[in-house]
Amino acid sequence: MEEKILDQLSRIERNSLLSAKNVLTFEDVALLTGLSKSHLYKLTCSHQIPHYKPNGKQIYFDRLELENWMKQNRVSTSNEIDKMATDYIVTGNIGRVSK
Repeated sequence: MEEKILDQLSRIERNSLLSAKNVLTFEDVALLTGLSKSHLYKLTCSHQIPHYKPNGKQIYFDRLELENWMKQNRVSTSNEIDKMATDYIVTGNIGRVSK
């Protein structure tokens, strides 16, 4: 029982420290995104995710850039698509859904 509580406290501490960081390590990003380290490595090698290599070896990430990267390619909801279709029928213009 005590081991379980210590494990939970350790996770809480790790997550608290992670939330306070603006510059993230490779391990931080794997934990934050839930991506496997191998997939994350493929993304960095193919330049599909913004990252920094100040000394040419260690990889770092900017939290804001990472969050923006994670929010790209938003998928519209069914309601938004219906509204766009209705707007198109009424106006004849293709536009983005106003929120």
